[in-house]
Amino acid sequence: MARPAQQLPSSSLADIAFMVLIFFLLVSTMDQDLGLQRRLPPMPDPNQKADDVQIKRRNMMIVRLNENDRLLAGGSQIDVSMLKDKAMEFLLNNGNDENLPEREVKTIEGFGSYPVSKGVISLQNHRGTSYDAYLKVQNELVKAVNIIRDEFAMTNFGKIYINLDEEKQRIVRDAIPQNISEAEPKDTGRKK
Repeated sequence: MARPAQQLPSSSLADIAFMVLIFFLLVSTMDQDLGLQRRLPPMPDPNQKADDVQIKRRNMMIVRLNENDRLLAGGSQIDVSMLKDKAMEFLLNNGNDENLPEREVKTIEGFGSYPVSKGVISLQNHRGTSYDAYLKVQNELVKAVNIIRDEFAMTNFGKIYINLDEEKQRIVRDAIPQNISEAEPKDTGRKK
């Protein structure tokens, strides 16, 4: 006589499938890539003409990153480690240099009048730029703004920017704006 075929208990198979699923969920976690925490500027006024957004050459520092991750800032090739200092020098314009950005005296609510820099840092990169180099450049530019904000906050409020309440942080942001503009990545050298 033939023996009846044995069946596997289905409850055990369901338990095993569930454990395998949990195992893969725990083991195959996604690596978190580095990213940029940035508050985007408000939307421009739809009634504003494109011609109204002209920036004087002295108020703009162009930072270029090529496909070989070489950095060009303010017309000269520099190392990424020097970018923070160059950006701070540009934004502060302590010597009131005619080649560095103008300052416009603005009334800041809750603070009073303060000469705000009109400086804009324009970041341009090539499509072949590595993400690591791009992030290093971004971090140096943001670090420059943060150091200037901390100095302003310490001078006027006795605390660094991050330790201020929301109202005082707004005052610091209004006095030291983070004007970093990003252009579309360039695709130079490519045949069309």
